[in-house]
Amino acid sequence: MLDNIIETQDLTKTFGAGVAVQSLSMQVPRGTIFGFVGPSGCGKTTTVRLLTGFYKPTSGTLSVLGKPPTDFLKSDREKIGYLIQQFVLYPDLTVWENLNFAASLYGVGLFRRGRLNKLLDFVELRGDKYKLARDLSGGMKRRLSLAATLVHNPELLFLDEPTAGIDPLLRRKFWDYFKGLQAEGHTLFITTQYVGEAAFCDLVGVMYDGRLLMIETPDGLRRKAYGGDVIGIRTNEELRFEHRQQLESLPIVRGKVKIVSDQEIEVIVDDASTAVATLLEWSQAQKLTVAMMEQKSPSFDDVFIRLIETEVAHD
Repeated sequence: MLDNIIETQDLTKTFGAGVAVQSLSMQVPRGTIFGFVGPSGCGKTTTVRLLTGFYKPTSGTLSVLGKPPTDFLKSDREKIGYLIQQFVLYPDLTVWENLNFAASLYGVGLFRRGRLNKLLDFVELRGDKYKLARDLSGGMKRRLSLAATLVHNPELLFLDEPTAGIDPLLRRKFWDYFKGLQAEGHTLFITTQYVGEAAFCDLVGVMYDGRLLMIETPDGLRRKAYGGDVIGIRTNEELRFEHRQQLESLPIVRGKVKIVSDQEIEVIVDDASTAVATLLEWSQAQKLTVAMMEQKSPSFDDVFIRLIETEVAHD
């Protein structure tokens, strides 16, 4: 069995004079949740269309399930589920009829009622099973599309913005379900503009302006963005300018100290697990009473902004 279910090398797609995806090289290990994060128009959807064979690459190579997608047989395509951003089911069929039709297309067995009802429960549409698709809200259509994508229990799932337009509670439920699919051995390739969803992924690819900037674990992204671990310190006494100067001169501290308030700061260190003891010793030497000292986890929105700002500054 292949260790990497997806591999690309210098994958490029152009449309006329425009470059949608440029020299993209990556590997997606089997059984992982791979998050593909980036702003609208950065090349995420084009990449998914290349990986699923809807587009042919302009140059470069790619392998999905061990072969180029343009060489897929019907049996290969049946191993893949692809949720696109647009609603493409039948507006004049009911929710149940749409899901039943999708199941028949993939050859799901005749005794499938239980599975279809389970999927409708998951996307919270069982009570609307007899409603025409054209009468559904945008969010309900999204949920029906996801159920149809999952109906044949595919080995590899491409989910393009699966939680767009979904309320936060249901969005979290989706991710819990995605984790369950992973536990069953499925691989998920998920694009999202909700940068905070990176926390649910094993690996995250960051796209910007058609380029893959990096692939990292969620913790690795934070370290890349900030140059190390972030530690928050709050003292009972006022932290003066000379305190900040002294901290910045310590070998374990990287860059400038961030001022949160007169009694609270944040410092970036190489390794939080070993730096805390040194920072406590420094505080005692300065006769500062530490009320709080803990490692911080910056939001992925902040992480993403810092990564993009760094990339733009280097261009």
